[in-house]
Amino acid sequence: MAAEITTKARLERLMAAKADLEAQINKNGQILAANDNVGMTGSLVDAEGFPRNDIDIYQVRQARQTIICLQNDHKELMNQIQTLLNQYHAEIATTDPELVNRASALELNSGREGGGALIMPLNTRALVVVNLVSPNSPAEEAGLRVGDKIMRFGSINENNFKDSLAQIGEVVRDMQNQNVQLKIKRGELLLDLILVPKAWSGRGLLGCNIVLPPEPMEY
Repeated sequence: MAAEITTKARLERLMAAKADLEAQINKNGQILAANDNVGMTGSLVDAEGFPRNDIDIYQVRQARQTIICLQNDHKELMNQIQTLLNQYHAEIATTDPELVNRASALELNSGREGGGALIMPLNTRALVVVNLVSPNSPAEEAGLRVGDKIMRFGSINENNFKDSLAQIGEVVRDMQNQNVQLKIKRGELLLDLILVPKAWSGRGLLGCNIVLPPEPMEY
């Protein structure tokens, strides 16, 4: 039981660190928004090739670099959380098999909304399923993997989703070069990711393919 408590405490510390990273990403994203919504890839020069005088170029460059570093840290932290949560499951399975049957009700709460990786609640419907992720794409940068089930895509959730990929396409276009909060189900985990739709070397703004799940698809 001592090992279980220790692992849970470590998970809670990691999830608190994750919430802090996301707050820092959001803070720097607000800097980009305040500079004419220039985002991560908006041009810093005008039509004649001169530095834009309507934005703080130094501030934008600093914010962009900070976001890139923070997103890399966020991706690594999510991997650590997933590994540790798998370890936690193995420990409770050894010490008390009954806890495994109640795992879907377990919440390791960091004290903030969206504060980490949780066990997926029952009867939560996936919006779409990822069936392709292109290398070096925005989707790969966000940490999406083939087989991930997207439970929330920005402002879209199971309550307002109309079973239309076009609805997600609208969010992608409206949020180009901005952070889109995703909640995904991967195996038995519920994870939070940050996706930035943007132009890249491949097609589209995401570099992934999503499909509607077969019916019924509840977890």
